[in-house]
Amino acid sequence: MALAVVLSCVGVLLAAGVASVAGARWRATTLVVYALGLVVSAVALAVAAAVLVTEPNAVATVRLPIGLPWLGAHFRLDCLSAFFLVVVNLGGFTASLYGLGYGPHETSPGRVLPFYLVFLAGMNLVVLADDAFTFLLTWEFMSLSSWALVMAHHRQSDNARAGYIYLLMASFGTLSLLLAFGLLAGPAGGYGFDAIRAASPAAGLSAAVLVLALLGAGSKAGLVPLHVWLPLAHPAAPSHVSALMSGVMTKVAVYGFVRIVFDLLGPAVWWWGAVVLTLGGVSAVLGVLYALMQHDLKRLLAYHTVENIGIIFIGLGLSLAFQANGMREGAALALTAALFHVFNHSVFKSLLFLGAGAVLTATGQRDMERLGGLIHRMPLTAIAFLAGSVAISALPPFNGFVSEWLTFQAILVSPRLPQWLLKFLVPAVGAMLALSAALAAGCFVKAFGATFLGRPRSDVAAQAQETDAFSLSAMFMLVLLCLVAGVLPGYFIDALAPVTHLLLGARLPPQDHLKWLTIVPIAASRSSYNGLLLFLLIAAAGWLAAYVIHRWASHALRRAPAWDCGFPDARPITQYTAGSFAQPIRRVFGGFAFDAREEVHIPAPGQTGPARFHVSMRDLVWDVLYAPIEVAVGFAADRLNRVQSWTIRAYLTMVFSSVVLLLMVLTVWH
Repeated sequence: MALAVVLSCVGVLLAAGVASVAGARWRATTLVVYALGLVVSAVALAVAAAVLVTEPNAVATVRLPIGLPWLGAHFRLDCLSAFFLVVVNLGGFTASLYGLGYGPHETSPGRVLPFYLVFLAGMNLVVLADDAFTFLLTWEFMSLSSWALVMAHHRQSDNARAGYIYLLMASFGTLSLLLAFGLLAGPAGGYGFDAIRAASPAAGLSAAVLVLALLGAGSKAGLVPLHVWLPLAHPAAPSHVSALMSGVMTKVAVYGFVRIVFDLLGPAVWWWGAVVLTLGGVSAVLGVLYALMQHDLKRLLAYHTVENIGIIFIGLGLSLAFQANGMREGAALALTAALFHVFNHSVFKSLLFLGAGAVLTATGQRDMERLGGLIHRMPLTAIAFLAGSVAISALPPFNGFVSEWLTFQAILVSPRLPQWLLKFLVPAVGAMLALSAALAAGCFVKAFGATFLGRPRSDVAAQAQETDAFSLSAMFMLVLLCLVAGVLPGYFIDALAPVTHLLLGARLPPQDHLKWLTIVPIAASRSSYNGLLLFLLIAAAGWLAAYVIHRWASHALRRAPAWDCGFPDARPITQYTAGSFAQPIRRVFGGFAFDAREEVHIPAPGQTGPARFHVSMRDLVWDVLYAPIEVAVGFAADRLNRVQSWTIRAYLTMVFSSVVLLLMVLTVWH
């Protein structure tokens, strides 16, 4: 019944997306599309949450007579897909609610509305797919619909390039997953997931599938070095679509990796964990370093997606390492931390992108150097963005702290691992995780301070107005979720227990019966955390400080000039800027991470020209990995372009030679 309801919701989204093409230019169509997305996402969210909480061990399957004639299309709803359906439809619900207010400001509704609904449908279908063909078909459907949304404003500078690179990376990821499923299906061609589970691939084959799954899912999720499309595509898309792509679509990619590696691939090998851990640690650190260097608010948030995907893969790598060594409790802890961070990141990253969209709608600016002072013009948006900033910085009592704390608890179990490589690697990755958390806090001090505090640095910032009620409702709903998941994490951990039991055969101890809603992931003698008491302590301390100040402070009025930090010039240009915040970090890490260089030109004595300061940075991943491929492809394309001018005789000769060559290969092969 639940599976039928969710598939019906998908059908409604697909039909409405097709129907909206005709009336996309009408204002009423915008409201109908987003209202329909809101209602359908709410229904699917409620059904998936009910399955996860009340029937976690139930498995529903259905085969539809579409797709390959001998295979059909198989769909399955279990606790793993139910959890990711919650993530997908929670994001769809809040983005649709935001769209009710944001949609009337959209300049190209005809390029957004049809693809928005089918994008939601595609993400739901990927999570429900139960055979390789259906999975790949819906995966590509999700990719193409999101590409169309990235290209919605294709006439703007660099958006066409962003869409082109995104399409290339999406095609590469799909090809990798196609090869992975081909290896899993084997010569018999058992493309159903049940048949793949029943098979037992050889060790070499399993290693190849792991690498292909990392390439396929990692390119969509944003793992370094496959992340190059994120900072281009996320800023190019409309803001609520950016929230879906960053907060939700990347989690669908994580689902693909978890489904293949934890469910279909069979028993784990210890070195799998080492590979995934390394990629996760590098992604976490490089993602936050790249984010610190950005002045574009949405681009900064896109790079933080790379960081948080790295944190998720650290948890997945730890779980694989523990599972391979028979440490089921440690594996359950690490997987719970990773999945909890999947949910947390989907919430606070959606919140931050919606906040950035509100700023963009009010000012027309994404450049933090031209913002500032918005806390006075947009106080509610500032509060919501501040809550998201605290959550993504892993500060209590919000949800980002709990999932990263659980990840650290899993790292502390690692000394029991027998492999020396893991004994050295896991603490090193733990240090990288701690560094990324500290840098993330500094980055969002910069992002919030440069955007909302100080004086306005432009006329548009000085004249901004608060966003609409629909957008504020969506943002504060996510703020509430960030707080609830941070204060009452035990309920979320218990909801994830069936998922870890399905994948690992183990789960964390139940948390709902512990006193004062404390969570104890391993044992009370090792560690525990109580979000509720900490929240009450913070609230009481804040109230007490405010009471003492207002009750006992002097009421005498004294006027004096404000402290100007040594800069009596009150112009906004004298303020700290986003570049000022990033300068110390750039000088420490920029040399090896970005090849950063600073050039200072000071006029000679007696000359009145201005001094100039120029900073140049490079994306070394792009320069080392992708630029040579780009040059090689361009070179080959130029040479192959000559084929168009061949004669018929030359074409026939080429075809005949190819046939002869293939026959020779087959003869030697047999």
